[in-house]
Amino acid sequence: MRRLKVVVSVALIAILASVAVPGPVGSRVPSPAATVDPGLFEQVEVAALARGMAMTIKPQDPGARSAGNLDQGSTLVEPDLRTEPLAAAVRPALPTPTAGSVSKNVWRHDTNISWYGPGFFGNGTACGQTLTKTLVGVAHRTLKCGTLVTFRYNGTTLTVAVVDRGPYVSGRTWDLTRGACAKLDHCFTGSIDWKFASGS
Repeated sequence: MRRLKVVVSVALIAILASVAVPGPVGSRVPSPAATVDPGLFEQVEVAALARGMAMTIKPQDPGARSAGNLDQGSTLVEPDLRTEPLAAAVRPALPTPTAGSVSKNVWRHDTNISWYGPGFFGNGTACGQTLTKTLVGVAHRTLKCGTLVTFRYNGTTLTVAVVDRGPYVSGRTWDLTRGACAKLDHCFTGSIDWKFASGS
């Protein structure tokens, strides 16, 4: 009986191995270059395609189209070589504080604040400064350049000016510069308290 179980077990292992490993295992050398039969391809007249084909999908809303276009003279730039900020969906602006709203200027809590700098040092900011490791400021998509904002983290309070546009990550409102995050000891993505500075 025991011998029968062993034989059945070995047979099952052999069957599973043949199913699991369909071919030889190990490294293979590249196959020699093969010629492709030109008869497999059909010549297509590109001009005929441009003249018109039946549309099988509904065209997009013209209002959703990009304002840019590519032609033969267009130059494509690698993302890490860009000097201008990337375009992003603009969220509604935070209200600019006025003299009458200072009394309502309470601390707000933001759970998703980040910082930026590496890869952008030496570039100009949207507000006319040069981004350096020591520039103390914050990026916001729509607030006026120079708007003062106070941040509070772990007992440290810092008032900075809006110096750039951003952040370009969905759901984020603020992007601290490297100089600001170092002063606040908040060089990571996480929570922080903020309010408009009373002088704004």
